[in-house]
Amino acid sequence: MTTTQQGVEASGQAQTPVLHLVTCGSVDDGKSTLIGRLLAETDSVPIDQLEYARRTRRGGSTIPVGEIDFSLLTDGLEAEREQGITIDVAYRHMNLPNGRRVLIADAPGHEQYTRNMAVAASNGDVAVLLVDAARGVRPQTHRHLTVCALMGVTTVIVAVNKMDLVGYDQSVFEDLLASVRQTADRLQVGDISAIPLSAAAGDNVTAGSSRMPWYQGPTLLQALADWEPAAAAQDAPLRFPVQYVVRAAGNFRGYAGTVVSGEVTTGQSIVIADSGRTARVERIVSFDEDLPRAVTGQAVTLTLDHEVDVTRGDVICASGAAAVQPADRFAADLVWLAEEALAHGRSYLLVSGSRSVPATVTSVRHRLDVVSGHEHAARLLDMNDVGRVEIATDRPLPMDPYSVCRDTGGFLLVDRVTADTVAAGLTRHAMRRSFNVVPHDYEVNHQARTRLMGHAAKVAWLTGLPGSGKSTIADAAVRRLHAMGVHTYVLDGDNVRTGLNKDLGFTPEDRAENVRRVAEVARLMRDAGLVVLVALVSPHAADRRAAKALFGEGEFLEVFVDTPVEVCAERDPKGLYAKAAAGNLPNMTGRGQSYEVPEQADLVLSGTDDLDAVVERLIATVLAE
Repeated sequence: MTTTQQGVEASGQAQTPVLHLVTCGSVDDGKSTLIGRLLAETDSVPIDQLEYARRTRRGGSTIPVGEIDFSLLTDGLEAEREQGITIDVAYRHMNLPNGRRVLIADAPGHEQYTRNMAVAASNGDVAVLLVDAARGVRPQTHRHLTVCALMGVTTVIVAVNKMDLVGYDQSVFEDLLASVRQTADRLQVGDISAIPLSAAAGDNVTAGSSRMPWYQGPTLLQALADWEPAAAAQDAPLRFPVQYVVRAAGNFRGYAGTVVSGEVTTGQSIVIADSGRTARVERIVSFDEDLPRAVTGQAVTLTLDHEVDVTRGDVICASGAAAVQPADRFAADLVWLAEEALAHGRSYLLVSGSRSVPATVTSVRHRLDVVSGHEHAARLLDMNDVGRVEIATDRPLPMDPYSVCRDTGGFLLVDRVTADTVAAGLTRHAMRRSFNVVPHDYEVNHQARTRLMGHAAKVAWLTGLPGSGKSTIADAAVRRLHAMGVHTYVLDGDNVRTGLNKDLGFTPEDRAENVRRVAEVARLMRDAGLVVLVALVSPHAADRRAAKALFGEGEFLEVFVDTPVEVCAERDPKGLYAKAAAGNLPNMTGRGQSYEVPEQADLVLSGTDDLDAVVERLIATVLAE
């Protein structure tokens, strides 16, 4: 009996663990039909659904009415039925002959929906990778195998489907299997097997096939029934993310969660990864009784021998070398899910377990060619790309390598405005600089410098179209402030590009990095006690929001210099609009690239009003307490 099975039994659940199965492959490889047949022939489908699949036909179907169209048993969305493809992840339950329950995730096949497939694979134990025997191995086949390997799916069954269309030819099966194995070997997928079958005709799905006497292996159903989870490693480190702090009568205080790795025993010495505080486990409380130990997969409540500050999201580990050390720099693999490309330097929310912290992709190391395995140098990732990146978080997080623990090594990147999930991430390792760089707290701090200056430090971020008057307004405002004895500095877009940012262009990702660097410099100057005026086009709202997030309440003013594009083009002080009209500036804001107008600017100035009046308004806002 495996450790996982023992743990499940101890918690009073089923005797055998649930098998999480993900089916994947390219469009029209026959996933829905295969799953539908498995469900129907294991009595896992209600009778009314079977009758529906007998009577209903989608357009172009060649299956006679009265026979079961198995694909209709899994395509849950109307849009999927209309198009004949799987868009969302469809989940179905199936019971195997040996009594084990299977949770099937039918992953989308179309490249556009690879992001949905990544979700399906994230919890998978076994992947059934379909290959159309008539069409052969396609790029999406390699992509899905790559995603499964990245997501930690340990067992892959290659189902070479539609063998009836190639006359059940053994050589076709072996050639296709050799192509898939080459990718699997590169990805170090150790447990891989193959089954020739026909989902439509039923060959080797739940029963053997007399049409392929050359195949002596199990049917797909038998292969799933024979699967056993790998025994938990004896030295797997304890990881217990706290989901809830339990308070009850009798001064009871416990920490509820699930053991996601290793095991915990009463009397064991533990450490709270975030704070480094240590304690001993006093009790392990389950629903029915106290337990002497809890293993991977068990949900329990722990009590400690003395009061320790523990909150939701903290990770409890075993004391010693096995504890995870919080870090704020990570190397990670990303499956990019958003339609808008990843821009390094842009700030996102990193969601790990119940935690959500601001994070910045500081570098894109490479993009993976899912067919050849070649790692291409890249500066961005487009939708469905897989690549290696470096990420910096605003505060240290206890995250393991994904290979050590899925739960504490996986994360999501979320857009800070739309709350859309833009990437699925898998931590590879913490960067050494996380532990070697330790900020020093100086006695002469920001408050001391502010008192010396005699005025509050602020950043006024002037944004607007090229030629809107940002630099002119900043120049006039600084002259006035300087005469008043206010210590100031101007960070002008063109000026910083002659030195600090001379390596950056004008693509969206370079603009994001440009804003990030300028914002960090502005923060240092604000810390020095200066009033900083930034004159920067900064066309993307997400970049400006990331800049504002670096500052405290009232320290950052977003100032929109609102000037019509026609006026900017007429002024054209640098000749940019003329160059854009001639086709020489494809990335110019207002022409080749759009400008995202601030929706809630702290101050809106008109670039066509009297300059003195505009400057008065700006100064009054900057000096306001």
